[in-house]
Amino acid sequence: MADVEHTIGLLLGTEDDWPRAYEALLRRVGVITDDAGRSHRTRSVRVTIEPFNLRARPQHDLVIDRLAYWYYHPREWLKKAALMDDVYLLNSPFTFQSMEKHAAYCAMIRLGLKVPETVLVPFKNPLDNSRYAYTSSRYNQPFDLEALAETVGYPMFMKPYDGGAWVGVSKIRNPAELHAAYDASGERLMHLQASVEDYDVFARSLTIGPETMVMKFRPDLPMHERYAVDHNFLGERVGDEVVTISRLVNAFFRWEFNSCESLVKGDDVYPIDYANACPDVAVTSLHYYFPWAMAALLRWTVFCVVTDRKPRLDMDSAAYFAIGDDASLPYEEKLRLYRQLADDYFETEKYEEFCEKHLSHIDEMVHGWIGSPEFRSLLSETVRAMYPPHEHERFLGHFGGLIDAWLRDNA
Repeated sequence: MADVEHTIGLLLGTEDDWPRAYEALLRRVGVITDDAGRSHRTRSVRVTIEPFNLRARPQHDLVIDRLAYWYYHPREWLKKAALMDDVYLLNSPFTFQSMEKHAAYCAMIRLGLKVPETVLVPFKNPLDNSRYAYTSSRYNQPFDLEALAETVGYPMFMKPYDGGAWVGVSKIRNPAELHAAYDASGERLMHLQASVEDYDVFARSLTIGPETMVMKFRPDLPMHERYAVDHNFLGERVGDEVVTISRLVNAFFRWEFNSCESLVKGDDVYPIDYANACPDVAVTSLHYYFPWAMAALLRWTVFCVVTDRKPRLDMDSAAYFAIGDDASLPYEEKLRLYRQLADDYFETEKYEEFCEKHLSHIDEMVHGWIGSPEFRSLLSETVRAMYPPHEHERFLGHFGGLIDAWLRDNA
């Protein structure tokens, strides 16, 4: 039988570290022979931005999108490729464009998750639209910001309803800080969200397909120190709940490469942010966990193209809401049923069988490459591009030591 070649596109912005790692590792995956005897090869290409004919068929079977959440031209190309050509997308531009964080809060509240009290407030400044003055004078209701804040309770956070990278996020402790943050918000729509005080741990989970890595996150530290290397910071039940929430969000919205932030206080898990169209996978952020991210991304993308997994552009929200709306179900039972729906969507059992049969060499292969001079060169170039010259040796030692720890732990 003829060989089958699959092309995986990388739609990128400014990042270059993880794409180079992914490209180098994908070249090493080798040939996969399916049950029908066909040989599958995979290759990656970087997607360029140019005019496109709506009837032109793209070369890509799958695209990892890291750009279209803010760059509209490639977003429309992705939507065309998904609608007309069945190109598999990580992630769905349809739900990320229309839903984002606000809709994610709404859906997860209905599903019964412990989302802190959240209120959306109107724009502080008038929009640059000739119709705004008439519309606002006729329909906008005056409101008391301080009274509204009292319904949420101090302290709270003001944050953009669709933001990312902590831009525009302020902790509000009193009316003075409330007004200052609202005045600074300008034309951005903002949420007021109750703060979970005295929490035990901030958990940030990165989910790629059906795989999840839950990491201890320290948001007050510099970026290179925020992910702590700690393998036992959550109990089994709470850790499983964090994983379930992460996969539930992704399956519900058809997001397959996403991070989720949760605050854990005692036995309670409070999800506070879980719509990240471009989750952080930089080697200088993830460091110790970077090899896992690359291995998971390899496994999931190869699985999708070789098994001809079909993209889902629709949302099966009714199945989730039937569980969430059932008052007779306790919270733990709802989580169990949500996990089943997520596993069904991600074909978890089929995926695990495929990986065991065809990709069992990935972990060893990634380990070998991470320990190679090629990776050390990539790490050195990344550090030298990111940090000023007087800090190069410090950060080369810092990240090199963390990578050495991962190599030892996963030998």
